[in-house]
Amino acid sequence: MSQDKELLDLVKTLSGQVKELEHQIKSLKLVNAADVSEETLVAIAAGVAAYLGYAGEKQQVRFAAVPIWTKGTRQSQLNHIPAR
Repeated sequence: MSQDKELLDLVKTLSGQVKELEHQIKSLKLVNAADVSEETLVAIAAGVAAYLGYAGEKQQVRFAAVPIWTKGTRQSQLNHIPAR
C-alpha cells in the first residue's frame, strides 16, 4: 500500500507541474500573438544577424547594358504590342 500512496503522490505532483507548464505556454502564446509590425521584425532580424557576425552588403542597382533588349522593349511599349 505504501508504494501505491507514493505513486499517487507523484502523479498528483506531476499533474500540478503539467498544469503550471500549460499555463506558462498559454501566456507565451498571448505574448507572441501581439501585433508586431514588419519594420520591427526586420530591425530585430538585422540586429540578431549583426550580433552573429553577418555583415550585410549593399549592392548598387545595375541596368542591363544590352541595346537589343532595351530597343525591343521600347518598341513594344511604343507600339502597344504585348510581348510574346
